[in-house]
Amino acid sequence: MTANMLSFSYLRRSLLVLALPLCCFTLLAHAATGPAPLPSALNGALQEARLPAANAAFLVQRVDADKPLLAHNIGKRMNPASTMKIVTTYAALELLGPAHTWKTEALADTPLRDGKLAGNLYLRGSGDPSLTQERFWLLLRQLRARGVTHIAGDLILDRSAFRLPPHDPAAFDNEPLRPYNAGADALLVNFKSLRLTLSPDPATRSTQAIPETPAEDLRVSGHIALSEGDCGDWREKLRITTDGNNIDVSGSYASACGEKALHLTPWGADAQVERLFRVLWRELGGTFSGQVRDGETPAGARLIATHESPPLGEIVRDVNKWSNNVMARQLFLATAPTRPATPEGARLRIEKWLQEKGVEGTVLDNGAGLSRNERVTAEGLGKLLLAAWKSPVMPEMMASLPIAGADGTLKRRLGKSAAAGRAHLKTGYIEGVRAIAGYVLDRSGQRWVVVGLLNDPQMKSGSAPLDALVRWVAER
Repeated sequence: MTANMLSFSYLRRSLLVLALPLCCFTLLAHAATGPAPLPSALNGALQEARLPAANAAFLVQRVDADKPLLAHNIGKRMNPASTMKIVTTYAALELLGPAHTWKTEALADTPLRDGKLAGNLYLRGSGDPSLTQERFWLLLRQLRARGVTHIAGDLILDRSAFRLPPHDPAAFDNEPLRPYNAGADALLVNFKSLRLTLSPDPATRSTQAIPETPAEDLRVSGHIALSEGDCGDWREKLRITTDGNNIDVSGSYASACGEKALHLTPWGADAQVERLFRVLWRELGGTFSGQVRDGETPAGARLIATHESPPLGEIVRDVNKWSNNVMARQLFLATAPTRPATPEGARLRIEKWLQEKGVEGTVLDNGAGLSRNERVTAEGLGKLLLAAWKSPVMPEMMASLPIAGADGTLKRRLGKSAAAGRAHLKTGYIEGVRAIAGYVLDRSGQRWVVVGLLNDPQMKSGSAPLDALVRWVAER
């Protein structure tokens, strides 16, 4: 064997030896990119909830990192419940701007003479999500301040800013009286709801249902027995029926509950506005001899008064803190590029916005999460939260999310954990679905995006795994 042959053989053996660790390193690197094991506390919480890991998706990523710390089923499309409101509110903030407002206008088709409108008064809505009873009163107060004392014609409710398909409030869960089932409305007044206060009276061993929202000819009847024990799910112990002007509330109510607000949507939109209008207008000293009906404002109508909503940057707080479904529906439609706004127009615009963010796998329905059809991936929600952190609208978005153990839908969750006061998270809950998504600040001051989605009709307690996930991040 020549010297050259010996040198070549030695070189080949040396290269093989060098290649072996490189090969092993490559295999290890590949293994490191595979599915990471779930934290033991999270895995235990899933087992206790009887929830297979296959029906859960989790993402945890530091806001300044390129890759997630925890990624489990992050590409799986899942029902997000109310965490879908993150998509809707963030899209609205970026597409409309935090300073965006809505105007509700009062117009007349005849001149005002000696305090009298001989013709019709038109209320023209623009989709204001926040026209509460108090703000509606302010609009009517403007009319009185401008000299209107008597309306001889009709009150025309102009909802032409939206073009919507028929809405069935019983379609989702057969609970048509629940305000969360109210549909969108270009002239949404007081969320289409009225409030009763349940007030226990130990002396009579009964509970009063006191109407708080003015409504003409409203009669509340029924007997609510006062019971002992924990408050629990107090609403499930009530039986509520409506018949025209009558609302009957019966059943039992625990004294431990104290006073509670019972919100109902007993009437259609026109009837609800009419009952509220007639009472408030009369209280303001005005008179009205016409009818209340739907219609459109004629081109020549004269503007008398305008109510302008708070800015969107404030409104998103009510949407996310308290998971207000009908307000989310309103924001969803507000993103539509043309008027009258349609659900399809809103979907197309938000889908385009999502594509620009690099988010795939999202199925939009009404923007509120009160849907069996809406879908997101944990990866998609995570991308949005990471993008929102770097967005000019980050302060408004962050401030809109419930704070663990402090307010909104998280007021009574995670209060005795490391996450208390340090986690801003949107919650989601419908039958068979639990979800949470937002930001968590850990003990070292690092902020993380956290997403947890659970979809399983058989799960025992879906909140426990999500709380375990948040605690695991907060305690780092």
